[in-house]
Amino acid sequence: MIDTEQIGVFLDTPHIELAVSLGSFAEAEIGSLPHPADDAQARTQAREILERLGQADLARFAVPDESTGSVDLRACCLIRESLAAVSPLADAVFALQCLGSHPIALGGSDELKERWLPAVASGKAMAAFAMTEPEAGSDVGSMTTTATADGDDYLLEGRKIFISNAGIADFYTLFARTDPEGRSRGISAFVVPADTAGLEFVGPQIMSEPHPLGEIAFENCRVPSSARLGAEGEGFKIGMRTLDRLRTTVGAAACGMATRAFREAMHHAQSRRQFGKAIAEFQLIQQKLAKMSTDLAAARLLVYRAAHKADRGAERVTLESAMAKAYATEAAQKIVDDAIQIIGGRGVLADHPVDRLYRAVRSLRIYEGTTEIQQLVIARELLR
Repeated sequence: MIDTEQIGVFLDTPHIELAVSLGSFAEAEIGSLPHPADDAQARTQAREILERLGQADLARFAVPDESTGSVDLRACCLIRESLAAVSPLADAVFALQCLGSHPIALGGSDELKERWLPAVASGKAMAAFAMTEPEAGSDVGSMTTTATADGDDYLLEGRKIFISNAGIADFYTLFARTDPEGRSRGISAFVVPADTAGLEFVGPQIMSEPHPLGEIAFENCRVPSSARLGAEGEGFKIGMRTLDRLRTTVGAAACGMATRAFREAMHHAQSRRQFGKAIAEFQLIQQKLAKMSTDLAAARLLVYRAAHKADRGAERVTLESAMAKAYATEAAQKIVDDAIQIIGGRGVLADHPVDRLYRAVRSLRIYEGTTEIQQLVIARELLR
């Protein structure tokens, strides 16, 4: 269960109540699922997880409120932290519901909102966020996938890689170039249903920790102009505004993984005996536990500070979200690594939860902006 006392200054009563219910749900409904052995099992389980999130009325938190146009970011952080502690796959499923739906809420027509947002909120439609390309990662302006106007339609051409939920999503929130000369200002956003002719799931990209990742391609893929989000050229702004707010939740996921690893290490240190006493009595183990706990507390405070500011109506939380993601993901990586060091040989067995966390936590320092990019963002905001 989440330690709400540690971050209580940033939470309201409904958040504390949510955290309590999340603890039992995460353990009973998600933690009880078998760990997927491979990509195929992960894809099947991802749909089951989404259904359970919908039944528990948790998927609705992924969708921005119609009146405010924003999500309850603290609630999203609590959900991601809880899910990540028991299943990195479940965390990813919820995260993609946020990423795929937010641009629709920001720039979609009433028709698009009515078609997709209620389905996402009920766990009946799986979302995907298709921005990354072979030559366009941190440098989004290098995007080469095109959307060419053709009468009242657009023709999509290109391919996307490292797309979570590729092959199992019901729709893709896609970013493509409508102006070949415009760099980031020439990018537009679209909603493309998975069954659209010309959209192909090329195949999975296998991760060391099972996760439905893959490549998709567009060839003579026709979508109506009504599928566009906002005006032409507003896609980059919509995408960055989405990431600016939701990036904080990546830090929350990191805290969830780190918390699980820390608890596993604490339990092992207190129960494992060597040289006639529990290894928790050795000062070098105590030093690791102390630093792990301190770094985790600092990470959580940065995450919920950023989420609190956003929920209070700040238009941008660029600095706070960049700090939260950079610090929390780097700290989590070290905490998980130290947990393995404390646990020893058992910690590197493939079926040990901390070994699985070691594989899962690594990607958090890369997606939605690498740590290095976050540091550049922080410096830019400070110097501004």
